[in-house]
Amino acid sequence: MKKTLVSALTTALVVGAASTTFAATNPFSDVPADHWAYDAVSQLAADGVIEGYGDSTFKGNQNITRYEMAQMVAKAMAKTDVSASDKALIDKLAAEFSDELNNLGVRVSNLERNADKVKWNGEARYTYTSTRDKSKTDGKDKSNDDELLLRLEPSAEVNNNWHVNARLDASTDLAKDSGDDDHGSSQDTNVKLQRLWADGQYGNTNIKVGKLPMQIDNNLLFDDEISGAAITTGKDLKVTLQAGRFDLNGDTNNAAIDAADKTKDDTANMQSIGLQYGKDKLSIGAGYHHLNSATFTKMGQSYKSTEDEDNADIWSANLHYAFDKNVALGGAYAENTKADDYKKAGTVELDYKGAEPENKGTWGAYAAYRYLGQNVAFDPSYDGAWAGTKGWEVGTNYTLFKNTVASVKYFNGENIDNGKDAEKLFGRVEFHF
Repeated sequence: MKKTLVSALTTALVVGAASTTFAATNPFSDVPADHWAYDAVSQLAADGVIEGYGDSTFKGNQNITRYEMAQMVAKAMAKTDVSASDKALIDKLAAEFSDELNNLGVRVSNLERNADKVKWNGEARYTYTSTRDKSKTDGKDKSNDDELLLRLEPSAEVNNNWHVNARLDASTDLAKDSGDDDHGSSQDTNVKLQRLWADGQYGNTNIKVGKLPMQIDNNLLFDDEISGAAITTGKDLKVTLQAGRFDLNGDTNNAAIDAADKTKDDTANMQSIGLQYGKDKLSIGAGYHHLNSATFTKMGQSYKSTEDEDNADIWSANLHYAFDKNVALGGAYAENTKADDYKKAGTVELDYKGAEPENKGTWGAYAAYRYLGQNVAFDPSYDGAWAGTKGWEVGTNYTLFKNTVASVKYFNGENIDNGKDAEKLFGRVEFHF
């Protein structure tokens, strides 16, 4: 579509003979062929906001100028009967071409331009869990938990290539329901700047620097952040390199790590490489991670019989195939070659459809088998099975109203180290905004 959005757009959208005279001595540079504005205008054309020729297409084979693009934006701004999504596109285009629009007599204030550079997304959610773990030694083998969480995810544009992103989580434990007062009671509410990173895009190469989400094996092994940097390059075949510091004791639900390190101050130096090929219905990949931390030596013989190993070398592989738009089958496997025991992890999952927050009434379901050895699956992201367990997990989700999704999951299995029962019921309602 970008190749078709070309100089003939001037003919379709020129606003008077004076425009033609001005274009002959146009002081504005061409809009590059890979500029995001082409996709935005293509969407507006598809929605009927901007009109083309009789067949609803645009013709020609030359880059359009910024002045010509501004003419199209000016005409789109004059439309009043547009959807919210189209209005957002028009506002973004207006901010991008504000100088040219000002020359056309269409005023775009600096406040509007700056506001367009910062986007806010987020969610409010309620989560209920009921867990039964027969391996508990304190006799408390069953626990229930209620949590409220507010998550804000701002993104600010620095320039055409760079954005700054963040994630702020504010959570409260309703099971405790305690609060700050003058009598010294503890405050169960936790507010945390979870992530903050700069994100740069240059063609097919992406660069991330800061406290950023894990880029490789972030479901089976690492549902957490890394403080460092990552680079991903490629189109169908992507290569990812990441390096930094990984907090083993962060938000992990890994009893082996919790028992080994009471100080909660050991992090791991981490270097990773991943290869991922994806095209059409197939996605296949492999990864390697090297971690170094004193935490591994503190885990004793349950990690290494010699009790002197402070490294983890993890190899992983994954495969996902979509049979059609509704049904997909995926799996992953990982092994820590430095550990003696509980060093393997894997999952196989069958998915059917899936709830779409923007579409009321959409739903999905899945069934999976998880095996999560605690010396390799340090922080898996599954809401049912947890590190050190194996068993079956099923779940479903449903969009109750637009941007409101309810989900239910159930895990039934056992602890890998002692065979004792492990079970969890998980429920959540999410409000996206």
